[in-house]
Amino acid sequence: MFRIALGLVVGTLSAAPVFAQAAPAQQAPAQPPPAQQAQAAPTARTFGNDAGMVLNFIKPDKTADFEAVVAKLKEALAKSDKPERKDQAKSWQVFKSPDPAAGGNVLYVFLINPAVKGADYTVSNILAEAFPTEVQTLYKQYAEAYASGQNFVNLALVSDLGK
Repeated sequence: MFRIALGLVVGTLSAAPVFAQAAPAQQAPAQPPPAQQAQAAPTARTFGNDAGMVLNFIKPDKTADFEAVVAKLKEALAKSDKPERKDQAKSWQVFKSPDPAAGGNVLYVFLINPAVKGADYTVSNILAEAFPTEVQTLYKQYAEAYASGQNFVNLALVSDLGK
């Protein structure tokens, strides 16, 4: 049931370009592209509610690069000795919309359900823990894949229709 709802959300976002790039009032503001984030002081990306989503708008010719970094992210979470990283891996899914997003870009959705309270979901921080000598190369590959920034969305459960 949740996958159907997510499909509707993703379909709606990719079919409505204006909404896909604008952040509703309750949602965190659109984040600058990762390349700009790398120049700023690193900040932890956490979810304070039940679940979260990150909407990633990727250049069509850079999807392989983005997916390669996601594979390294999975590896980093799996090899971590930190219990919160193991918990993050259990509840973090990555979806790719089959429909084009705004500007012909590709929409990838990180779905985190449940969110690990207080855990840092910053991709570069997780990669740096596992791959300290490769992190700059990985992050450059990751950052250059973005067409525009990310939207972080905290989600509070209102109703579980299956229970």
